[in-house]
Amino acid sequence: MENQVLTPHVYWAQRHRELYLRVELSDVQNPAISITENVLHFKAQGHGAKGDNVYEFHLEFLDLVKPEPFYKLTQRQVNITVQKKVSQWWERLTKQEKRPLFLAPDFDRWLDESDAEMELRAKEEERLNKLRLESEGSPETLTNLRKGYLFMYNLVQFLGFSWIFVNLTVRFCILGKESFYDTFHTVADMMYFCQMLAVVETINAAIGVTTSPVLPSLIQLLGRNFILFIIFGTMEEMQNKAVVFFVFYLWSAIEIFRYSFYMLTCIDMDWKVLTWLRYTLWIPLYPLGCLAEAISVIQSIPIFNETGRFSFTLPYPVKIKVRFSFFLQIYLIMIFLGLYINFRHLYKQRRRRYGQKKKKIH
Repeated sequence: MENQVLTPHVYWAQRHRELYLRVELSDVQNPAISITENVLHFKAQGHGAKGDNVYEFHLEFLDLVKPEPFYKLTQRQVNITVQKKVSQWWERLTKQEKRPLFLAPDFDRWLDESDAEMELRAKEEERLNKLRLESEGSPETLTNLRKGYLFMYNLVQFLGFSWIFVNLTVRFCILGKESFYDTFHTVADMMYFCQMLAVVETINAAIGVTTSPVLPSLIQLLGRNFILFIIFGTMEEMQNKAVVFFVFYLWSAIEIFRYSFYMLTCIDMDWKVLTWLRYTLWIPLYPLGCLAEAISVIQSIPIFNETGRFSFTLPYPVKIKVRFSFFLQIYLIMIFLGLYINFRHLYKQRRRRYGQKKKKIH
């Protein structure tokens, strides 16, 4: 006896761009689903309201649809999705006004037109946000790029100052005090490079790439570059003095620990010994560095007075000669003011890191 051909229960819902059909058949085998001349044809073997039989139906849509239906089989039903050719809201599913007996609304997915419009807008906003994130990069990607950029910056600075530190140490071990007097000609090019690159550090703080405050970074940048480019760089008489060795040696000693610490922080590594050195060595090294800078300024004052470099005469009727040494004397005061600001900043950092923990109250 041949299987009886029956019609399954079909439930439908719509959105502006799609139609959803849910066919109540379980254990479906060999479904034949197609759209020809705007009519959906369905035929499949499965278990429905009339038991295990061949079920089929045909639906002529109210408006034009795309001829490629998408369907998904589950254990209890067949879900069919049909794309509308024009995004719009239909007043009904079928061309015939009278609804077929086997067709009913799918209240699990049913939305009225206003709710569907809200859902459509939400999907469009989600799509645009996804495109924006893809074009801008996800937050995780941006964080990784930022860490990679900072790691490379700190690595370059670490290598530069390490080269200076090792070079000066080896030369001192071999030549003794004689190495003091040609320090500038030996390592000045690398020091120029590192100090010019340090401008990036202040920019990073200013634009929020790092959380470091701008003022301490700016004070250190301007102070060191004034010593390097003005006091040492413009006066050949200063380049052969022993104070250059101590200034460069103290700067590099501070920075090799600072930049190596920042470098490991970028890759989420915490080496306790290095961390302790980062937050402790500045206590003796920063004052010594400022003292060496102050000595270099004091030694340069008579040289600037003798050569008259950077000195100028005020215009008529004043006609007073202003010596550059006057500004150097003011700068001496600013050196120790800058030391106070940076010392206070570093002390707060150390206190946050190693501050005494409050005792628990029992």
